[in-house]
Amino acid sequence: MKFPSILLLTLGLVTGAASAGSNTEAGVGGALGGVLGAVVGQQLGGSTGSTIGAGLGGAAGSAVGADKRNRGQAAIGGALGAAGGNVVGRTVGGSTGGLVGAATGGGAGGALGNYMGTSADRDDRDDRRYRGHDNRGKSKHRDRGRHVGHNKHWRDR
Repeated sequence: MKFPSILLLTLGLVTGAASAGSNTEAGVGGALGGVLGAVVGQQLGGSTGSTIGAGLGGAAGSAVGADKRNRGQAAIGGALGAAGGNVVGRTVGGSTGGLVGAATGGGAGGALGNYMGTSADRDDRDDRRYRGHDNRGKSKHRDRGRHVGHNKHWRDR
């Protein structure tokens, strides 16, 4: 039983390390959450419970490891990846294959969901700056070229 555990941990870490930054944490969280959810679900409800548990665990693990703004996308990716990986792995390699599939799918799905959320945020910020709607750090009163202030009453002289 030690060999499958070592294999699961290695696959989960390798899958999570394929990306950089918080994508790594989302991937590792999705992998570990998917495996733990699959194990608990297998004990409670057989193969269907294993799939449901892998999905829930992958979603929770990915959301915990993801960036604050991208938790929803990472959770969806981790859930779909872990559940799908569990189903495919179970058909190929039995219950151990289901655990390996849940780890691989949860890690890849969580990292990909976090990455897609990050790139969507970047696109939105770029669009705002390009269109001229970026008002961060600017005052409401625009400078129209006439610097009045202390020269306000220049006609009265």
